[in-house]
Amino acid sequence: MRSGLARAAAVIVLATPLLLGPAAGDSAAAVTDTDRDGLPDAWERTWAITSPLRADSDRDGIRDGAEDPDHDTLVNLGEYRAATSPRRADTDGDGLRDDREDPDADGLRNGFEMRTGTVLRRADTDGDGIRDGLEDRDDDGLVNLVEQRLGLGPSVADSDHDGTPDAREDRDADGSFNLDELERGTDPLVADTDGDGTPDGAETVPAAAAPVVQGAPDCLIFPSDNVWNVRVDGLPVAANSATMVAAIGTGTTFHMDFGSYAGYGIPYQVVGATTPRRAVTFDYADESDPGPYPIPVAPLIEGGGDRHLLALDAATCRLYELYDVRQSQGGAWSAGSGAWWDLGSNALRPAGWTSADAAGLPILPGLVRYDEVAAGEIAHALRFTAPETRRAYIYPARHFASSDTSASLPPMGLRVRLKASANLAGLSHDALVIAVALQRYGMILADNGSPWFVSGTSDPRFDDDVLHELDRFTGADVEVVNTGGLVNGP
Repeated sequence: MRSGLARAAAVIVLATPLLLGPAAGDSAAAVTDTDRDGLPDAWERTWAITSPLRADSDRDGIRDGAEDPDHDTLVNLGEYRAATSPRRADTDGDGLRDDREDPDADGLRNGFEMRTGTVLRRADTDGDGIRDGLEDRDDDGLVNLVEQRLGLGPSVADSDHDGTPDAREDRDADGSFNLDELERGTDPLVADTDGDGTPDGAETVPAAAAPVVQGAPDCLIFPSDNVWNVRVDGLPVAANSATMVAAIGTGTTFHMDFGSYAGYGIPYQVVGATTPRRAVTFDYADESDPGPYPIPVAPLIEGGGDRHLLALDAATCRLYELYDVRQSQGGAWSAGSGAWWDLGSNALRPAGWTSADAAGLPILPGLVRYDEVAAGEIAHALRFTAPETRRAYIYPARHFASSDTSASLPPMGLRVRLKASANLAGLSHDALVIAVALQRYGMILADNGSPWFVSGTSDPRFDDDVLHELDRFTGADVEVVNTGGLVNGP
C-alpha cells in the first residue's frame, strides 16, 4: 500500500478513516455482533450494507462474513480484519487489490493470511518472535512465505491431497522436490534456474568434502564416504522409529551439551611430533589400544565424570582418545579405556570393543565445533546420548553399555535425524547451521546420558542464548533413520 501523502489522499477520496476494521489485536468478539456472522453490527450497516440482524442477509446460502461484493477474493470478514472497504476492490487506489496488500509487512498478502489464520495487521500473530511469513503453519518444512509463492495451502501438509507432502512435490517437474530446491538454492518454480539447459534435478551437486579440524588442515576427519560424513536425509524412516523415540523421550527437549564456558563441553587438542608420548595403563586393557599416547604437559581434559582426553596428531593424522584419564602423583598416566584411529581409513574397532566412548565410536567426529558453525556448515553427523539403551549395537557402533535386552530400548549406533518438517524459521545463524546438520546428517547414539544431549566443544565465541534456540525441538521432531544399507566406503 502507498504511504504518506498518497495514502492520505486516498483517505480523503474515500471520505472515511483508513481504519475500517478493528485495531491490531482486536477481534469481532470485542464489539457487538448480533447475528454472529463475524462482522460487528456498526460495520455491517456502514460498510457491508448487510443486516446486522441476519447472518445471511440476501438468503443465498452464504453468510455475510463470507460474501465478496467487490470480487477482490477478500471476503467481508477479511475486509473487516484488513480495515479495507468491502465495496471497493482497491481501497487505497494504489493499483493493488485489497487481497494482495500486506499492511503488516510480514510478507504475507491479506488473502493468504486469511488462510493461515493469522492477524492481517500484526506481523507476529503469536508473539513468539517469528514473523508470520516465517512460520510453518502445517509443519511440512515449507514456511508460509514459500507456500504462498508456490500456491500451496498453508494449513495442510498435502495441499492437493494426493498422498505426497507439499515438501516432496516437484512443482516445476524438474526432478527435484520443493524442499530440496530450497535447500540447494534453486527455484522450485523454474525448471532450469541457472538457464544452462540442464534441469535443476539433473544438476550435479558437488560432493561435500570430508571435515577437517582447525590446526590440522591436512587431516580429513575420515574419508568423505565414511558413515559420519554421509547425508541421511534421503534414507527411509526405520519401522521402529516411534518406539525408539518414545524410549528416549518424545516430549523431551534438545539440549546443546556445550557452550561458551570453559569446561562445558568436550575439549580436544591438536598435537605434533614434539608432543610427549606417554605410556597409559587401562582398566579395560583387553579392549583398549596400547600406547604410547600423545599427552601434552598441560592437556585439555573434559570436566565431570567422563574425563575424556582427545588428541589429533597433525603430523600423522591419527586421532587418540582416552576415557576417565588420570595422572598419579608420580606422573604415571592411566585411563578407563583408550583407542586411536587412522583418520585416512574407514576401519572400525573390532566387534565388541569399546573405545573412549561407550559405543566403541570415535568422539571428535561427532562434536559441534565452533569453526564449522561459523563457516556456515557442519558436514557430518553429531553425537548424542540417551538415558537408557539396549544390550545391543548397530553399525557403526561396536559396543553396548547395558544389560537390558528389551527391544523397546535403543541400541548404540542408532541414527536419528531432525524431521524435514521441523520448524527452522527464525533461528539465528549458528542455531540454524546446527539444525540443518541435524536434518541432513542426523546424530548417532554414542553413550548413556541425558536424553537428546548433543555433544560439542566449549568455545567462548558461542552465544549460549543462540544455542538455547534449539531447545524448541523435542523428540517429536525426530525420526529414526533406517541405516541398514549404510556402511563405510562405496
